[in-house]
Amino acid sequence: MFASCLQPSSPMKRKHQLISDAFKAKKQRLAVGLETVEKEGPEAVESALQYLASLFPRKLFEDALPPLILKHQVYSLVKDRTTVDRCLNQLKEEGRIRMFQHGFDADSLVLTFTDSYQSKVLEFVSGKEVARTVRKFLDSVLISCPDISFDKKRMLTEFGFSDAEITQLVNAGVLTVRDAGSWWLAVPGAGRFVKYFIKGRKAVLGMIQKAKYKEVLLSDLQNRRAPSSVKLGLPYHVHDIIGAQLVDCIPTSSGTLLRLADD
Repeated sequence: MFASCLQPSSPMKRKHQLISDAFKAKKQRLAVGLETVEKEGPEAVESALQYLASLFPRKLFEDALPPLILKHQVYSLVKDRTTVDRCLNQLKEEGRIRMFQHGFDADSLVLTFTDSYQSKVLEFVSGKEVARTVRKFLDSVLISCPDISFDKKRMLTEFGFSDAEITQLVNAGVLTVRDAGSWWLAVPGAGRFVKYFIKGRKAVLGMIQKAKYKEVLLSDLQNRRAPSSVKLGLPYHVHDIIGAQLVDCIPTSSGTLLRLADD
């Protein structure tokens, strides 16, 4: 059922192209919301992933990062969360996407496509002393284990890394400390993304907070000029706050209304 998750049919390809073209338009109109992906099931999840990846501002990071997607952003496009979770877990088990815990709350996972992750990691460590160890990690651990964290026992005995090599992986940014004797898988250089994400989310929520009744039409929000702190782009953050249920989406005769969710 999930084998074709990342191999869209022709109709889905055409739909994705239309969505991408809309976002590349001069005014960067926000064709988001709850109508972007109408199909359900694996095809909808696949389309959502490709679409959200297209929103990631590669140039902002000098194309040094793979397209990073928050797992909950997919929920803003595909209504059936169980389907989203099942398909993403299948893709993770197949090694086609990787998930990361990058300092957000425990439920906010970052994901990206494995091939993009590998290529950007290799570019990041190219010419550095740690490159050989990082390649060893990618060629052994990454292709055989879909986990988002690793403990010392597994790294030493199962994967055959020395303490010195583990330190090199941490220094390279491929691993970050989880607690004593365990590490999270990480995206090298993603610290700036995390910083921009947190500030951008706060700014977009602030735009709604300042509106009358703490609510705003999606169409009005999309036409506003975003604060300079919204570096990842307004579309990226709208999918974030909808998927994270920080706003309620209310259908009205004038379009979708975004209202700050109750604490």
